[in-house]
Amino acid sequence: MKEKVVYWLTGSQTLYGDDVLAHVAQHSQEMANYVNGRVPVTVKYLTTCKSSDEVVAAVKQVNADENCIGIITWCHTFSPAKMWIKGLKMLQKPMCHFATQYNEKLPYDTIDMDFMNENQAAHGDREFGYIVSRLRMDNKVIVGYYKDEESLAELAAWCKVAAGYAFSKTVKVCRFSDNMRDVAVTEGDKIDAHINLGWQVDYYPVGDLVQYIEKVTEKEIDALMAEYAEKYTMATDRIEAVREQAKYEIAMDQFCKDHGGYIGIVDHFGALHGLNQLPGLAIQDLQGKGYGFGAEGDWKIAALGAVMQYMAGQKGTGLMEDYTYDLKDGLCLGAHMLEVSPQFAATKPEIQVHPLGIGGKSDPARLVFEGISAPEAVAVSMIDMGDRMRLIVQKIELVKYPHKMPNLPVGGLMWKYQPNFKDGVAAWIYAGGAHHTVVSSELNVQDMVDLGNMWGVEVVVIDEHTKLNELKQQLLWSDQIWKTKL
Repeated sequence: MKEKVVYWLTGSQTLYGDDVLAHVAQHSQEMANYVNGRVPVTVKYLTTCKSSDEVVAAVKQVNADENCIGIITWCHTFSPAKMWIKGLKMLQKPMCHFATQYNEKLPYDTIDMDFMNENQAAHGDREFGYIVSRLRMDNKVIVGYYKDEESLAELAAWCKVAAGYAFSKTVKVCRFSDNMRDVAVTEGDKIDAHINLGWQVDYYPVGDLVQYIEKVTEKEIDALMAEYAEKYTMATDRIEAVREQAKYEIAMDQFCKDHGGYIGIVDHFGALHGLNQLPGLAIQDLQGKGYGFGAEGDWKIAALGAVMQYMAGQKGTGLMEDYTYDLKDGLCLGAHMLEVSPQFAATKPEIQVHPLGIGGKSDPARLVFEGISAPEAVAVSMIDMGDRMRLIVQKIELVKYPHKMPNLPVGGLMWKYQPNFKDGVAAWIYAGGAHHTVVSSELNVQDMVDLGNMWGVEVVVIDEHTKLNELKQQLLWSDQIWKTKL
């Protein structure tokens, strides 16, 4: 992410003279440099804006820079907000208003009007905040001293999300199947997703992939098998079944690269013409390398997974499915037939080969493991409400399996719902959450809320504060509000 740039724009005016403006520029450069070393992207001081023309010029530069993913605005002195109107209306990148100061504490013994005039961020924050509110812009406000760890953590998180938002606009999903017949929640408006989220979703017949599979060489398979041997424990003597999966992985990876850089993949156990196995190990290893994946044609999860993996640094993030409950202990077992990412593995995954009672193909090789624990994680679903997309974000706790499950040869996770089992499950159902999710132990609720706000989609949060009656009322109000936006 360090290749991505966030520009620091400072607001001021000429009223206080050249000496003050020199201090403003010096302070801004110093602050931007300090922040730069403590966030995942590159932060650069761009300019101090003192007029409408200067704001417009800065915004044009920001919009034109392909590496720029957003701006940080700071009001050092009082910055008249009318000068920001024209530029902000042109802005095409996310904005964070950093309500901070160059000085942490007031110099009580020496403070005078000169100091007051030069350091009046509190004054400028309110003027700037008003015009942003008047323009109905979505922006992030972070409050605190710029060297404070809490403020820097919030800013680092926002930068990560801004990078994810920019990455989202490049996401391309390759579909080797349509949606599973008669399943509703995996459907969605691909054109709307392309317009509003940046996701390009394209279909290719699985026969096109088969042609790539047939061209994979034994030497290529040998190289990937050696890679498997380093990362995983070979717990089967059915090596040809494993080599078949390696062939699929090589073919899918090359197909996606050759066809314009797809970073999401969709398949379906009912559309495997020309394949001997359902891709299992192949999909799992590709997810481990950053690909998003959607099962049974779920392109929304493939795209969302790719974006969240990018934000999470390809750690602890991937496809998940609410499979079955432990009603006594209030737990959910999440898994899938084969395709759970090794990013979730608590220990070194094993490569195993077992029959699969669906799809009608040969026994597929897959990674088997118990999942990680994490006191705070998120399960995220993107659903199409017909008139808008809804992003549902639930806080969960990943826990260890309470008992071994020797007859369940999959990778999986076990979790507790927030605010509690009964209300957590009910809230998810009331909100229309899908059975396919992207789970992440590296991202939090605020990360996903910020991303949803940048996308301009409806965001529903289910956490420890959720009360069912209030949530149902919120959903009712939200439905009416979003209808007025059409």
